[in-house]
Amino acid sequence: MDKIRILVVGCGNMGTSHARAYHQLEGFELVGLVSRKPESREKLSKELGGYPTFGDFESALAATRPDAVSINTYPDTHSAYIRSCLEADAHVFVEKPLALTVEDAQSLVELAIAKKKKMVVGYILRVHPAWAKFVEVAQGLGKPLVMRMNLNQQSSGEQWYTHKQLMNSMSPIVDCGVHYVDIMCLMTKSVPVSVSAIGARLSDEIDSQMYNYGQLQVRFKDGSVGWYEAGWGPMMSETAFFVKDVIGPKGCVSIVDEAKGGSDDVDGHSKTGALKLHHGTIDQNGHFTKPDEIIDTSDEPDHDGLCLLEQQYFLKAITENMDLTDHLNDAVNSLRIVLAADESFKTGKTVEL
Repeated sequence: MDKIRILVVGCGNMGTSHARAYHQLEGFELVGLVSRKPESREKLSKELGGYPTFGDFESALAATRPDAVSINTYPDTHSAYIRSCLEADAHVFVEKPLALTVEDAQSLVELAIAKKKKMVVGYILRVHPAWAKFVEVAQGLGKPLVMRMNLNQQSSGEQWYTHKQLMNSMSPIVDCGVHYVDIMCLMTKSVPVSVSAIGARLSDEIDSQMYNYGQLQVRFKDGSVGWYEAGWGPMMSETAFFVKDVIGPKGCVSIVDEAKGGSDDVDGHSKTGALKLHHGTIDQNGHFTKPDEIIDTSDEPDHDGLCLLEQQYFLKAITENMDLTDHLNDAVNSLRIVLAADESFKTGKTVEL
């Protein structure tokens, strides 16, 4: 079978890891690297042995005529880039979020279906074996579930610059939140019914209408509830920056890793290390009947390894003509939840879904 000719757009953290995956996988042939900064694309090209580089997306798309495109750019570019790729009859891998509005995201899904092209959204936790185990164990805790999650990132220098660029189009609870509300939906297998949120603007360096700290709360039809907290910036606390904890009638399960790095460590954003399962059953004397269990997940993939798993999934979706309906519907649904949280912050009211 012919290799799938793929163009990589964006050469930052995610684009670099995905390009390494395409370079490694037999089923792909890298035809070009695109980034606004010459330094990033030239450095990556050199690392991978020399690939054509471009400073403009549309020019690169026209010149390479790829079978597929990997979009790893700022969120406000996603929709236009996806549309151009689909109109050029290319399959699409795109980092989350799919778009900036639910309506736009849904129209892109409909276009992909109409063009009979595969579109995969980069929900990296879905391919993570330890997070899959986390979801599985949580599903065994009974209903309703209480899901507590956060990812606060203390950033400075280049990373703070990147965060400020991201906040030109969306808040931290929208950008990062799609991952974790997606996990909540997988855990509950229930329909979200309402969302509320609080937030604060903690820096004069960002737009007056934007906030760099937020927390959302979501209620599900089965009675489950969840919260997600995210903040970016040099002022953010490193204390409890990574909380992943689920409680049910039968006990609780938490991601624990004493060796986890700081919030500026990209591997640490998905790394688990171990799961701690607490059994809540007590005997007639009120004592626990089972000790806590530690489920070792220390052999989990690193960030590049996870990106490789994502691209193996993308390759399989194309070569085996997989039905991605559920994948795309879930991507739109998680976006709907975090955008409702954004609306709740701005209006001060709970949003019914």
